[in-house]
Amino acid sequence: MNARTALFFSLITTLIICSCHKNDTVKTADRTSKPPVAVELATATTSGVSAGIEVTGSLEPKFSVDVKTQIPGLVKQVMVTEWVRVRKGQPLVRVDVAETEAQVKRAEAGIVSAKANLTQAQVSVNRTERELARLIKLKESGLATQQALDDARSETEAAKARVGVAAAQIKVAEEELRQGLARQAKGLVVAPIDGIVALRDVNVGDLASDAAAAKPIFRIVDNRLLNLTVTVSSVDSGRIKTGQPLEFSVDSQPGRTFSGNVTHINPELSNADRSLKVIAEVRNVPETLKGGLFAKGRIITGVRTDVLQVRRSAFGTFDPQSKKGSLFVVENGVVHKREIQSDAINGDLVEVTSGLKPGEQYVIRGGFNLKDGDKVAVATAK
Repeated sequence: MNARTALFFSLITTLIICSCHKNDTVKTADRTSKPPVAVELATATTSGVSAGIEVTGSLEPKFSVDVKTQIPGLVKQVMVTEWVRVRKGQPLVRVDVAETEAQVKRAEAGIVSAKANLTQAQVSVNRTERELARLIKLKESGLATQQALDDARSETEAAKARVGVAAAQIKVAEEELRQGLARQAKGLVVAPIDGIVALRDVNVGDLASDAAAAKPIFRIVDNRLLNLTVTVSSVDSGRIKTGQPLEFSVDSQPGRTFSGNVTHINPELSNADRSLKVIAEVRNVPETLKGGLFAKGRIITGVRTDVLQVRRSAFGTFDPQSKKGSLFVVENGVVHKREIQSDAINGDLVEVTSGLKPGEQYVIRGGFNLKDGDKVAVATAK
């Protein structure tokens, strides 16, 4: 009985060992017969990386002006319309200044009259001076009284005084003329700067007001130079300096990158959110950009060299919080899974600090079915 039992267990053990050996042989054969996986590779290289601060903001013209009328009156002529380019000094609107024109003519006539009075007064002075000289000689001869001589002297002084009054009247009339001409010139409203008419809010027949009470009738903007106003967090505020470049993009120009330079930094943080307001100047010739556009970009605070970066799509797994992930590195046609440690993420590129060396090749496409130790065939080397 014992011999039969021992024989039975011996046969069972032999069968199990044979079965296991057969399975191992099958697995080895399967792995050996598995065809190489087609993948695309890239070579790890280093490059320079610009360090920056991500910002958002809006563009506004650096130079713009609201145009108002300076005197009240009826609008007689409008010379430009909206969205046209104007030059500095170009006429925009003419206001009826008929009353002022009449005042100018009256002032011109007053000058003529005052000059005539001055001539008459000078003639009177000459006459009285001759009469005084004659009386002085007669007095020396005893033929004129002292009273007559004193009267002649008084008349001479009075004549000279009338000359001064006439000269003053000329100055008063000339000042009235100058004021009238200045008021008359204000009837013609001209463009104060070069630019484009962004707003027109006036028509012929409208009643214009003086500058203090008037609403703008035109808004002129010059888009050749723009200000990009952005906000920076208090944490990054100490890294901002004037002159730093700012690169940005706008939705209206996809695929294009524009640049400017930091020109102004607010000396204090906002009480509301502790952010810092920064203004960058952007040259816009030709005028591709428009005022009011929303912009996204980064202020370049420095440049680092010899930085190893990998495309984010090459990672099988990647945790942005811990900045850790894994990818497949190819050595002699066989892939090996590597754990990667990152330092920073720059858009679609991940900075690698450990796990990959320059010159090594890694899988960028076709790695979703890969396992550690698989053979690969390079479809397209990059």
